[in-house]
Amino acid sequence: MKTVCGIDLGTQSCKVVLYDYEQKKIAAASQAAIELIAENDGTREQKAEWYRGALGACFAALPGDAKKTIAAAGVSGQQHGFVPLDENGSPLYNVKLWCDTATAAECDDLTKAAGGEDAIIAVAGLPMRPGYTAPKVLWLKKHRPEAFDRLAHILLPHDYVNYLLTGAYTAEYGDASGTALFDVRRREWSSTIAALIDPRVIGCLPGLVKPEAAAGTVSAAAAAEFGIPPGIPVSAGGGDNMMGAVGTGTVKDGFLTMSLGTSGTLYGSSDAPVIDPSGDLAAFCSSTGGWLPLLCTMNCTVASEEFRGLFGLDVKAFDAEASKAPVGSEGIVILPFFNGERTPNLPNGRAGVNGISAANFKRENIARAALESAIFGMRIGMESFNRLGFKAREIRLIGGGAKSPLWQSIAANVLKLPVRAPSGGEAAAMGGAIQALWCLAHAGVSGLSSSIGELCGEHVVLEGALVEPDGKASEAYDEAYAVYSGYLGALSPLYK
Repeated sequence: MKTVCGIDLGTQSCKVVLYDYEQKKIAAASQAAIELIAENDGTREQKAEWYRGALGACFAALPGDAKKTIAAAGVSGQQHGFVPLDENGSPLYNVKLWCDTATAAECDDLTKAAGGEDAIIAVAGLPMRPGYTAPKVLWLKKHRPEAFDRLAHILLPHDYVNYLLTGAYTAEYGDASGTALFDVRRREWSSTIAALIDPRVIGCLPGLVKPEAAAGTVSAAAAAEFGIPPGIPVSAGGGDNMMGAVGTGTVKDGFLTMSLGTSGTLYGSSDAPVIDPSGDLAAFCSSTGGWLPLLCTMNCTVASEEFRGLFGLDVKAFDAEASKAPVGSEGIVILPFFNGERTPNLPNGRAGVNGISAANFKRENIARAALESAIFGMRIGMESFNRLGFKAREIRLIGGGAKSPLWQSIAANVLKLPVRAPSGGEAAAMGGAIQALWCLAHAGVSGLSSSIGELCGEHVVLEGALVEPDGKASEAYDEAYAVYSGYLGALSPLYK
């Protein structure tokens, strides 16, 4: 048996899969939970030590014989997190996460220093938003100056896992483009943006490697710690959305991947940069050599999870309750901003249930409205894709919400596109595994295609038939979305 290892460092857990690329099946998998530090000011943080512990727990749970078969590894990681390290590679402070909205003031500072949002987009290709990495670095300078003075390396979570495995400080274009410290058109660090924070910052950014290249090889120390073969290549890796694109085969124009997890994302592959003047779509690079225009909402399954807990229902029971309600939930609309929001840009956003009357105040309507709110947020991105001329013909659905037939139907009808779910459910980890195969191919291992598109075609399995949109339901959702947009427009000024 020959395997490649896909690692996905998410917000809630770390997952590891061993993929038998000869038999085309998952040979082993493991998962370990990761804690979260949350505060009322929007702080969302983790500790880098927790990543190391979770990675060790995942490898410890895998069979020893299976680990010996690993030929290469690829790492996916939650985007935007700021891992500040000193010159010895030791963490200087907690990891501020993608969902941290405590840096709104720093975003304003950087935007003003650059000459306004249009100037930021002109340089970096995307606006400065809470959640991106650049304002986190300025936050550290302002609020933890003693740590900033010792800052030597700025890494993202997936870069940090690569460092744990190889001892090398590296980054790649896809994940780097989500820092707001990167010129997405030229695929290089932006000295202009970095200098807005501090002259030292540009020297703290890691070297960039191409997506098909290796970040390094597993060190002797890492091999001993994690029980994996020393000297095997670790591919460049990427952000979880970039690896999710690989794991769903979204590596060519015309396909979109939508992830229904704690956050919601909608993204597609493009051969050229897709710069959205409104800033709703982030003009990210892909981890395959192209670009990955992307919408991100910070609250996707959050609303359903919160109301499910309030009602004391499990996932299946909650979906069954929601299925009793009609399209549009009889006028009940949920704004699901439990964690603030990135798109629309409402860092101080709060959740709310709107449109309640004595006639429609039913549990099933609230349950369905919670599901609908996640997809209404995705429609903002779909409208941006359409406006910018991106012609999509299919959506690949991943994340926890992808398992719900009701959510699949809502997605197809709200977005008016066919929906399909890939097999396996671990698209980001699988993307890491496929990128590891790509790395092996470029290292000269025979029998492997050097084309990422061909590798995806060979190893990404899509389940069943498409879920097609229903014309009448889509028309009804046009009306429901207009009601949602009305509440959003009226209440947004409260959350700026």
